[in-house]
Amino acid sequence: MADAMLGVGRSLTGRRWIWREGEARLGLAIAQRAGLPELVGRLLAARGVALEEVGDFLEPTLRAMLPDPSLLIDMDSAAARLASAVREGETVAVFGDYDVDGACSGALMVRALRRLGCEVTHYVPDRLKEGYGPNPAAIRTLCERGATLIVCVDCGIAAHEALAAAEGRADIVVLDHHKAEGPVPRVAAAVNPNRLDCTSGLRNLCAGAVAFLAVVALHRTLRRAGHFTHMAEPSPLDLLDLVALATVCDVMPLTGVNRALVTQGLKVMAKRGHAGVAALLDVGLVREGPTAHSLGFVLGPRINAAGRVDEPDLGMRLLLCDDPVEARAMAERLDAVNRRRQEVEAEVLGAAFAAAEAQAAAGHAVLVVSGEGWHPGVVGIVAGRVKEKFNRPACIAGVAGGLAKGSGRSVPGVDLGAAVIAARQSGLLETGGGHAMAAGFSYRIDRQDELHAFLNERLAAAGGLPGAADLLIEGSVAVAAATSDLAQQVERLAPFGPGNEEPVFALPRTRVVRADRVGKEGNTIRAFLEGEAGGRLKAICFRAKEGPLAEALLARQGAPLHLCGQLRAERWNDTVSACLHVVDAAPAA
Repeated sequence: MADAMLGVGRSLTGRRWIWREGEARLGLAIAQRAGLPELVGRLLAARGVALEEVGDFLEPTLRAMLPDPSLLIDMDSAAARLASAVREGETVAVFGDYDVDGACSGALMVRALRRLGCEVTHYVPDRLKEGYGPNPAAIRTLCERGATLIVCVDCGIAAHEALAAAEGRADIVVLDHHKAEGPVPRVAAAVNPNRLDCTSGLRNLCAGAVAFLAVVALHRTLRRAGHFTHMAEPSPLDLLDLVALATVCDVMPLTGVNRALVTQGLKVMAKRGHAGVAALLDVGLVREGPTAHSLGFVLGPRINAAGRVDEPDLGMRLLLCDDPVEARAMAERLDAVNRRRQEVEAEVLGAAFAAAEAQAAAGHAVLVVSGEGWHPGVVGIVAGRVKEKFNRPACIAGVAGGLAKGSGRSVPGVDLGAAVIAARQSGLLETGGGHAMAAGFSYRIDRQDELHAFLNERLAAAGGLPGAADLLIEGSVAVAAATSDLAQQVERLAPFGPGNEEPVFALPRTRVVRADRVGKEGNTIRAFLEGEAGGRLKAICFRAKEGPLAEALLARQGAPLHLCGQLRAERWNDTVSACLHVVDAAPAA
């Protein structure tokens, strides 16, 4: 077992602090060859970046990193069928989903086909009435509307029966990324990097990225056929803001091509070319350039709110809207729904935490919690919070009429999606599917104990995880050295997310000289820090309503603390300053 950094074996949040190991010599070599500070070289080495990869990591471009879409099985068939629809002026229906990835991939495909001349309609199922994915009635409805091609985005890979309803009336193209099992549906094309027979190596793409590659392949097919001889070819690059939003909110690893897609997508988003995205930025009070954090924690929750209102396609319609006034009205509606969702979530969270704590104490590898009347629109968020608190895969469900419908979230290295699919195949679930880090499911409540036992056995390795995940520390920094220059150097490694986590630094023996609660709900603490060797630094701590960490920051005794957090550059009126976003603390001996 690794030694605890600064001797912190159990912090105020219950975590052990350990060094994130990196090859020191490689870090120095990177710094020297690329002309970078040694700290940045060490951070790159810890992320497995080789010397020859530094340029592409720091400045990821699609030219260097975008794969050939044809690597994906069935992509050429999908592009050919889409191209035929464009040339023949067919009516195309895009069948999406109510989450962020579904809304983004759906809006991307609708926009791309409309500007190529297609008549396009779209459909998003009602979360409560229809559930996830295609259903026979909806497919028949789209055929009756005149669609001769139906494109399923972020869904469809397992919808054999539903898609069969289009046979003889419309062709189907599936653009999905959820784990597939057995034979794919009998459709014109089923593009999914997680198909069992797909050898592309692109399993970490979200549906938005798959849809973008389909548009790239479609344009290439049309270009080769001379379609753009008499018309200007629209650039797919202005759709990258939707790809970035989908990738971040579906918690895809921000490595490889995903890193390039998000980096370039953030640049597109900063230009505010899409009125719906601009309206979301405005209601979310994102005043600076958007970051992966603002996508995941500001924009994403508001789009997800669409699945919790009577208009499940509201998120997609907002992303398709080109009228700033109309977009603002829709964004404000989603903002209001999201605030109500937060209230409902808080009510469910307390009960879920209590039940999960008892299960964790009993040694369960997986936490399975349900409650009568819990809204299915918040169970996924609650599952994520339970997973974070107990460092275990968490499945949370709302129960109505004896049927539990829920969502699960997992920890790195534990494939929850595969376990949920296996449970469905075993007859324990009515429905179920997903990917490694997230899953959706439904089951008869009287079978919950059987399901729990099955998941415990299937994911037994999770039982060996500590009660709280170790906190990886990547550097020790004195308060005086935590400058805006250092913060801006660290910022060069963004966008941060799974696979490229934001570096956490320790500030040993630091004193909190002032701390106050700020914000409407008082859940945020703003503090000012001083180091033993001098220096002063602003700090902020979110989700600090209560608990030992909040108490320590607000204490007036002035006792030194070991603090750790992310060092970020804040910009205001052309001034850049450093701020520590506190994630943990421990008493300094």
